[in-house]
Amino acid sequence: MGILVLLLAAAWATHHATVALDADAEAASRLKVVWISLFLVFLLQTFMYHLERTPRLTDRVARQLSALHVSVLMPVYNEDPGYLKLGLESFLRQTRLPNSVHIVDDGSTSGDYADVKAWWEREARHAGIATTWRRVPNGGKRHAQAHGVRVSPEADIYITCDSDSCFAPQAIEQVLLPFARPRVQSVAGIVIATNNRANWLVRVTDLWFVVCQLVDRSGQSAVGAVMVNSGPLAAYRANVIRDNLDSYLNETFMGRTVMFSDDSLLTLYAQQRGLTVQQPQAICFTAMPEKWSHFTRMYLRWMRGSTIRSVWRMRYLSPARPAYWLHAVRWLQMVLTQMVVLWLLVVEPVAYGKMPPNSMLIIPFLIGYAQGLRYLGIIRSDERIRSRALTWLTMPLAIVLAWTVLRFLRWYGIFTCARTGWGTRQNGAEVTLDGGSPSSPAPQPAPPQYVPTYDPWNDPWNESPLAAQGEEPK
Repeated sequence: MGILVLLLAAAWATHHATVALDADAEAASRLKVVWISLFLVFLLQTFMYHLERTPRLTDRVARQLSALHVSVLMPVYNEDPGYLKLGLESFLRQTRLPNSVHIVDDGSTSGDYADVKAWWEREARHAGIATTWRRVPNGGKRHAQAHGVRVSPEADIYITCDSDSCFAPQAIEQVLLPFARPRVQSVAGIVIATNNRANWLVRVTDLWFVVCQLVDRSGQSAVGAVMVNSGPLAAYRANVIRDNLDSYLNETFMGRTVMFSDDSLLTLYAQQRGLTVQQPQAICFTAMPEKWSHFTRMYLRWMRGSTIRSVWRMRYLSPARPAYWLHAVRWLQMVLTQMVVLWLLVVEPVAYGKMPPNSMLIIPFLIGYAQGLRYLGIIRSDERIRSRALTWLTMPLAIVLAWTVLRFLRWYGIFTCARTGWGTRQNGAEVTLDGGSPSSPAPQPAPPQYVPTYDPWNDPWNESPLAAQGEEPK
């Protein structure tokens, strides 16, 4: 369905461009190369993300992966105790339990989590999961992860997560599957919002974030060139982290210590050794910002980190790797898009007295709706399909946000990339699980599946969240 809509939208855009250029010879010579380049990039992206395939779990692969020692690294800093406990509980529900879990409290100022710690150590012992829980002076997320690495020399795979991560029951089993291929060095999971019904900002953020993963990152994964893993759920071969630990802890940019963009740096280390892929069946819930101030600080941190990482990719990635060229194409696409926007909205009206045609303003929304169908491919048993369809209908809002405010924040982040501080949670947790938003109760995460034939009746964890909300299946 998505392919069909995309083809129709592309055909209409091509027809309109052809008619417009035939009617105006001067316009034909001004932006012809830009239009053709953007159209080809769009077609390439569409083709690539439909090539992503999920590996199959065979008996041989299962035996191979079960022999791996899997260690989970969870740094904690000023986290809401409710989200922290929810995430730890999700480790106990895994179809493939981790061998060890290492929690490092990075000098939190909002509490010591004594109750959660006592509960977790007791439950982990009963489940047969080796665990450590350390409180260290505040040194940043990377140093907290390093403490976990140093106490787990036996690990074959490290899974990194955030303190508000909540794994779906098959997340660990699924994120390990691609490692059956020796060349795979890192695997990204799919991240969706735990609090997706808190307010409209969270809905739009969830839609935008999920579509980016299932469009941009799926296309990169098809050629083994995922450029950025997500912090809430990512897996790495242990030596990728161990061999680069000193560089990881001491990264500087323009003479300043870099405190963010840790996931993209680990992904870059993995890219230098082999393939970096995404596993769309490995799903993790995370708490999205519920306030605009929190969202803008998070987005600026991402854009500043993306800029720094772009410099390192150009410097350290080999041109023989697909990731190098995908990164170059992304920058080309961004620059061309800015040119088109400025030309249509500024140059054409001012210099030539011509306003952009209305139909050209409709095309981005058609493409957005078509790509947004990927969002509906993730079925949540704690949410009715009409609620997800309602979120999908907000795509025009997401596109307007991306074309206006986020475009400004992107360039502001690029020009202020030397500001390398973290910027959030300095005064405690900004999103809470209990009573976080009065508009809707915090949903209890349930295991989504990125498959169109998902059957909630065969889901062993489906009963609890539905029963908790009084929504037993009918």
